[in-house]
Amino acid sequence: MDAMAIGRKLKECRGARTQEEVAKSVGITRSALNMYELGCRIPRDNIKCRLADYYGVSVGALFFGGEFTNSELN
Repeated sequence: MDAMAIGRKLKECRGARTQEEVAKSVGITRSALNMYELGCRIPRDNIKCRLADYYGVSVGALFFGGEFTNSELN
């Protein structure tokens, strides 16, 4: 999966939450999250895990082209 597609999924998961809120909860800077969402950077593996945990989705669905399950979207 390419960086732009990952960025789109990250934005989709964030929904109405602010970048600041998500970044603080995950332990990264707002700037880093913004770069991930813009497709300029791909997070390191430990950040991938923290983002997936925060959003309640699998790492595979979020970063490797998998599909979200119905329970993950609710």
